[in-house]
Order: sequence, then C-alpha cells, then structure tokens
Amino acid sequence: MSDDDFMQASDEEYDFEYEDEEDDDSGDADIENKYYNAKQLKASDPEEAVNEFLSIPSLEPEKAEWGFKGLKQAIKLEFKLQRYQKATEHYEELLTYVKSAVTRNYSEKSIDNMLNFIEKASDDPAAVQCMERLYSLTLQCFQSTNNERLWLKTNIKLAKLLLDRKDYQGVTRKLRDLHKACRREDGSDDPSKGTYSLEIYALEIQMYAETKNNKQLKRLYQRALKVRSAVPHPKIQGIIRECGGKMHMSEENWKDAQIDFFESFRNYDEAGDLRRIQVLKYLLLTTMLMKSDINPFDSQETKPYKNDPRIAAMTDLVDAYQRDDIHKYEDVLQTNKDLLADQFIAENIDEVTRNMRTKAVLKLIAPYTRMRLSWIAGQLRIGEAEVQDIVGFLIVDGRVRGTIDQREGTLEVESGADHDRVAAIRCLAEAAAELFATVLKEGDGFRSKPAEITSLLSEAGSDLSSMLVDTRSGRHGPKLARRGGRGALFV
Repeated sequence: MSDDDFMQASDEEYDFEYEDEEDDDSGDADIENKYYNAKQLKASDPEEAVNEFLSIPSLEPEKAEWGFKGLKQAIKLEFKLQRYQKATEHYEELLTYVKSAVTRNYSEKSIDNMLNFIEKASDDPAAVQCMERLYSLTLQCFQSTNNERLWLKTNIKLAKLLLDRKDYQGVTRKLRDLHKACRREDGSDDPSKGTYSLEIYALEIQMYAETKNNKQLKRLYQRALKVRSAVPHPKIQGIIRECGGKMHMSEENWKDAQIDFFESFRNYDEAGDLRRIQVLKYLLLTTMLMKSDINPFDSQETKPYKNDPRIAAMTDLVDAYQRDDIHKYEDVLQTNKDLLADQFIAENIDEVTRNMRTKAVLKLIAPYTRMRLSWIAGQLRIGEAEVQDIVGFLIVDGRVRGTIDQREGTLEVESGADHDRVAAIRCLAEAAAELFATVLKEGDGFRSKPAEITSLLSEAGSDLSSMLVDTRSGRHGPKLARRGGRGALFV
C-alpha cells in the first residue's frame, strides 16, 4: 500500500468514526436543547411546556437522565395546572427510572425535592388526595428497592399530611411504624437514626398538643430533649419547644413557658421559618403573664423584630400592661380583633386582661371609702357584673377590706387610717396598764394597802376597755382627768 493509499484509508476511517461520534453527540444535544427550550416555556405557555417535556423520554433509545428530568418537570407543571390524574400517571412512570436510569443519590434527592414542592402547592382537597397517592406510590417503590432512608422521609411526610387533615388515628398508625423502624431489636432508639427519631417525636408531640393530651405530651417532650445523637433541622427543635411552651402554659408554669418559647423562636429564626412571628407573640404573652417588667426585646435575637408591624399590636399590649394603662390596653384589644384569631392567644389573653383589670380596680378605689359599682365599671369601661366579681375576689383574697351591698350596688371600704389609729390606741392602753401595775405594786406608798391596789388596777383596766370600745365606735377620743388625787384615763 502506497503512502497516499494509506493516508486515504486513514482519512476515511477517521471520517467514519468522527461522523458516528457526531451523530451521538448531536442526539444528546437535541434532547438537551429540547429540555431547555421547554423550560423557557414554563412561564409563558405551561401547557406547551408540558407537551415538550413529555416528548423527551420517547427521544431516548433507553431510559436515561434526560427522560427522568423531563418527566419531573412535567409532573410539577401538571400539579400546578391541577391535572392531578395525569400527574399521578406520569409520577408512576417516573419511578421506573430510579432502579437503573439514574443514580440512587440523584433519584432520592430529586424525588424528595419534588415531594416538598408538591406539598407546598397542596391547597385544596383534590391536591391533598393526589399528594397522598404520590406518597403511597413512593413508599411502594422504595420499599421494594430497600431504600430505607427515602422510605422514612416519605412516611414522615405522609404522617404530616394526615396530621394536617386531623386524621389522628391514621397518624397514630403511621407513627407506630416509624418508631418501629427507628428502634433496635431490644426496643431502644437507634442512635444512627436519631435525626429521624426527633422528627417523629415532633410529629407525635404536635398531635398530643392538638388533642390536649398533656400527660403523653410531657412524657414525649422530656424524652425528645434527651436525644443527643441527632443533628436535627432547627425547625424540628422549634416545633418541639413550641409545643413544650404550650404545655407549660396549660400548667400555668409561666417561667418555663417563656424559656421554651424563646428557644422555639430562636430555632425558627435560624431556620428562616415564618412561624417565628407567631411564637414571638407567645413569648410576649408570657411576659405579661409573668408580670415581668423586663423588656423582651432586650435580647440580641428579638431586638431586630421590635418594630416589626406584624407584632405591633402585641408590643402595644405589653407596653400598656407594664405601664398599667387599662384604657390603652382595652383600645388595643378592640382595634386588633385579628389578634384573637389565634386560638392559643385567645385562650390565654383572658388571664392577662383579668390581671390588668384587677390592678386598675385597686388603683381606682384606693382614695375612697364608699362608691358605686356602676361608677367603677364606667371608669374602667367594663361590665358591672365583672367589677363585682373582681371586687369580691379582692375582698376574699384580703387585698381589700370592705363589703359589697348588692341591693344598693355599692362598695364600702374600711379606712386604713381608722384601723391604724385603733391599733395605736390599743398599744397605748396596754403600755399604760403595765405602767400602773408597776407603780402600784412596787411604789413605797402603796405596799401597805393591797386591797386598795387591787381596786385601782381593776378600775384602770375598766376605764381602758371603755376607751377602746368608744374609739372603735367613732366617738370622741380619750382625755386625761384627775379623780381622788390619782391619775386615771376615762371617757
């Protein structure tokens, strides 16, 4: 073979191989271009984008990554377009790619992200039902492939879905399976699955908080705080601490509730979860229930939210409470009805309002000894029946010395000055009696006349008793007179 023939043969061979490689690359390039062109249509023409994405799998000779990506994008769009039946069918097709077409880690991450996306977009019953079906298909797929990690994640998501639907029996069954999967054969918690265990505890604690089962809630709360083998997402810790704070509030343990709500807020804030605003309101609520004068915005974590308009109403309430401004407090409540939309705040704000009105009643009646209950009610802008209830409590509690005349609708308060004067005169009388006894018993001029001494002591005691009685009855005070050449007190 000549050199020219050799070069010609080499060129032909080289050209043949090059053309074959170019065909393969051009095929992948066409699929890739089709995929990215479809992504550009997502915002302007979502229906056409769905068709483009669904056409990608048929372009591949066998299942591969681009087909997986195309189906994934199509399912998300179909879910947004409320084509739930089609989304379910294509999701079932997508799951056939996870065994061989894509890597295990990539498929796991992609499906988990897609389920998170669908979960956030589920805002109607049909969407929730579709999502439940997708969870069921995922569990069937990954149980057969022994992918325990994704099986646990999906089951936890399904338990959350059931909890949102308040299907407590379904949640209980699902949690039982999850607990079993996270335990060793001897029944103890598996440290290698500590993160999942905490998520499960958080779900169960939420369920017991909603059903007011404080006994089980307290047991699980304490158990969750002892888990040390996990590095959970801050949101999980935020959920556990929030439920713990509500538990302490139900027990009127304001101090521990404040600690838990602060920790919950800090964790939610770290996770960037919007729940932090609501928990910050709970923290402000506990500040009032503790009757604390400490500004809750002095801490570094809460200071950036001091002027946040979303908590302005609660901040105004705390300010009015700490200044004992009952009128400002009532005005804030009246103009911010949405504040009571939260059931937990609505249940506990009554205790704060009661404390506020009690302080206002004490402050209002302090200068007076007799007043009408209707006048107190008008000054505080509350009902007369509530005023009577508060005053009655103050009398029973010993904080007010007085009586209520229900027929006349009046309150009569004993004067503290009169009470102090009677107490002072009693002390004076007792001291005078001791002085007389000392003088008459030990004085040299009286030692020889015991009968006279006894008579004088008896007379002095009688006079002092009469003086006390007359003083209590409101007549004139005692005066000093002289009788029989000896000093004596009489009325």
